[in-house]
Amino acid sequence: MSQGALASPPGAADREPPPLLRLFLVFVLLYLFLVGVGLLESGISAMGEGFETAFLGSVSNPISGVFAGILATVLVQSSSVSTATIVGLVGSGTLPLALAVPMIMGANIGTTVTNTLASLGSIRRSEEFKRGFAAATVHDFFNLIAVGVLLPLELLTGFLTRSAVWLTTILRGAEIDATAPGRSPIRQAVRLPIGILEDAVGGGPLAGILFLALGLGLIFLALGFITRNMRQLVAGGVERVMNRLIGRGGGAVGILVGIVVTVAVQSSTITTSILVPLVAAGVLTLPNAYPITIGANVGTTITALIASLAVLRPEGLAIALVHTLFNLTALAVIFPIRRIRLIPVRLAEGIATIATRNHIVVFIYVVGLFLVLPLAGIFLIR
Repeated sequence: MSQGALASPPGAADREPPPLLRLFLVFVLLYLFLVGVGLLESGISAMGEGFETAFLGSVSNPISGVFAGILATVLVQSSSVSTATIVGLVGSGTLPLALAVPMIMGANIGTTVTNTLASLGSIRRSEEFKRGFAAATVHDFFNLIAVGVLLPLELLTGFLTRSAVWLTTILRGAEIDATAPGRSPIRQAVRLPIGILEDAVGGGPLAGILFLALGLGLIFLALGFITRNMRQLVAGGVERVMNRLIGRGGGAVGILVGIVVTVAVQSSTITTSILVPLVAAGVLTLPNAYPITIGANVGTTITALIASLAVLRPEGLAIALVHTLFNLTALAVIFPIRRIRLIPVRLAEGIATIATRNHIVVFIYVVGLFLVLPLAGIFLIR
């Protein structure tokens, strides 16, 4: 602890909110998050068919959908925000489920940029940077391989969409009566403040813009404060737990740790960002950190599942389930076979070695993968 912290006013530590109050605050923030998703749905509906046509015109096929998902997630720096937005779009009927699936896959790729940027903190220390950059990019390569394998299979067979729709009919029913929102007490509670706002503002494009702005603002703020509070609650000993368990239990334990921590803190970025400095410092090896990264991929899907509670149409739950099924399938396809499992590790180690020798490679990699490629894909692939 620094001297400034030691010199803080008496009783400053006492003003730290107790854990129960933080937990209550998390539930309040989750409610505000759902209200934000509901406002997004209402805003899209209020914009009218012209807005829907304009939006869909920019994402007209699955490949451009992947690039749109990457770019949207890079811009907002959060796959939780982008996937919640996609759920809202699908739930409002604006975005077809078939186009939303590749966008979800793209969001998985886009979320890894934060960890890659975080690894640059040790760029002046070659060995630390080499280990940290490898720990960050292993996430990139795992998700790139997952999309490369599963997107063609999905386009050919529709297995993710079919499975998600089937699960939706079991969990929620194929049809929901739009005139009876009271069937879902959660949705009824979420719709209460939205209905008051709709009555006060009315309809039309201006109201739609207001609802969209408020919805996105609530999603950003709620997720940000949820992450901050949950990190204070559970992340104090995360580093020690990760190091102890992974050293003993191997890959399966690492995946479980990644899932649990990510669900707890509501952010895969926090989980994987913890790993980067741990690997850079030599506390964890890359093979030990790798399973936690995969577990974080699965754990982060909880946000989309929660967001689906706020939308009326069953397609909202279906796309959230697609997100979960995609990450579980990627885990099942890539991780069990050692030769396949180690491909992302070898690629990450290779590019880290090159980047350590020539730092311009880092710039080319980050800008090329996360900005130039998705922008080119969106504008060139129609």
